[in-house]
Amino acid sequence: MSDHLPAYRLGTTAVVFDLDGTLVDSEPNYFRAAIGTLARYGVTDFTWADHEKYVGISTLETIGIWKRRYGITAPADELLADMNARYLELARAETHVFPQMRLFVEHLHAEGVPMIVASGSSPETIDAILAGTGLTGLLSRYVSADEVEHGKPAPDVFLEAARRLGVAPGHCVVLEDAAPGAAAAHAAGMRCIAVPYVAAQAGDPAFTTVDLLFKGGQEEFTARAACEWLERSAPSS
Repeated sequence: MSDHLPAYRLGTTAVVFDLDGTLVDSEPNYFRAAIGTLARYGVTDFTWADHEKYVGISTLETIGIWKRRYGITAPADELLADMNARYLELARAETHVFPQMRLFVEHLHAEGVPMIVASGSSPETIDAILAGTGLTGLLSRYVSADEVEHGKPAPDVFLEAARRLGVAPGHCVVLEDAAPGAAAAHAAGMRCIAVPYVAAQAGDPAFTTVDLLFKGGQEEFTARAACEWLERSAPSS
């Protein structure tokens, strides 16, 4: 299939992208950073299977769970600073954008569709990844869960994204890879395209609320299929 996409009639649709695991394959970097941070506080048996449990929730919320689970007494902000520093170093060195997602963003940009990133990562992290991957010129606006009261699965970050775009939530389509994000999109009154990062989570009840589910994840997702669905479901005004 050619990567050239035709023009689509997308009406007043706006698109809200989750970042980690949706636009970019950042989870391996988060895993490496987590190993380093936890080892500093005496936890040396953290595995990829452990890490998968935290896919889709904010770093700060993850750290709160770690403190309780592992009995870490250090302040959460100390762990967060350590984790973010490790992750940023890795992210700046190499972050991979999923090819069909890049194509999708490029096409939406060319069509003038309003877009924004809504992520559980810190503003500094989002900025570094967008700049390092060359996405900033296409997708420059973002909102971090650090800037709202509650992270996913609460709808706060998506509602703030819609507010910043000046678009009604009902005209927004969210792209998400994780169940908490799908739940947040539903709670925000937004349509959702789900591309599960963790294959085993594709059956999570939260994904039953989405409007388009690519059960096979990034291997199944195509920009063409997403655009065709957006055209079919576009609001007229």
